[in-house]
Amino acid sequence: MATLLALSACHSLKAPATADVAVSQAAVENATRADGTEFAPADMRSAREKLALAKQALAAKDYKAATDYANQAQADAKLAQAKAGSAKAQAVSDTLQDDIRVLRNELDRARAQ
Repeated sequence: MATLLALSACHSLKAPATADVAVSQAAVENATRADGTEFAPADMRSAREKLALAKQALAAKDYKAATDYANQAQADAKLAQAKAGSAKAQAVSDTLQDDIRVLRNELDRARAQ
């Protein structure tokens, strides 16, 4: 009876762990497409390493560890994606500020003439 309960518990953890690993894989791919590797290389490296550990744990049927690593990988990937978005927004803001400065200088020159 105890063996049956253990097998049942193990099987009940497999589906959520598999789903968590798949969601984390998608998060890493999304962060990569968002240029996370360029703007947050350490976070992306961490996300990939934890995703690999999650896949290894899933293969070893350690579903608790797989879920834990998958959740950590997803968090790292989302952080990398957020940092990439922030860096891109900052670059756009800097460009706009430069454009405004140039326009003000041109206006000042035109008024001085």
